[in-house]
Amino acid sequence: MYRIRSLALTLGTLALVAGCGGDDRPDGEARPDGSAAASGPSFTAFELEHGVGPITSEVTLAPVDAEKAARGQEVFEFNCEACHMLDERFVGPPLGRVLERRSAAFVMNFILNPEQMAREHPEGQKLLAEYPLVMPFQNISEDEARAIVEYLRTVMESEP
Repeated sequence: MYRIRSLALTLGTLALVAGCGGDDRPDGEARPDGSAAASGPSFTAFELEHGVGPITSEVTLAPVDAEKAARGQEVFEFNCEACHMLDERFVGPPLGRVLERRSAAFVMNFILNPEQMAREHPEGQKLLAEYPLVMPFQNISEDEARAIVEYLRTVMESEP
């Protein structure tokens, strides 16, 4: 029951946020006043691979920290499970094997900066095309985002 109520609340919030969008014209298309919209952002090679946000250097992955992974599981279950499953599509993409496709820094930047990642980053735009809701900001700290990455590493290692 809690999960359904949480999902309904999240979807309702997302619908409100989606309705408050800005100018929907493609970059460079003229506005009614005749001015052109600003061109899209340009990204560094690092940002293209690791995302845009507070994580500005590669995240070094040492052996799994079991304590941090346990904390990450708690944060994931509280903040992420309403929209993400580990092994199948739901409201958002499955995350059980996300670290096979994305760097730890990318995952952390998406957690910490979901709006900009979804709206501006090329990979975020692809995800937004497939999953048409922008992930809401969860007020997760960098340490908690890192713990989620650690948890996802344990999930990935435990799956065949």
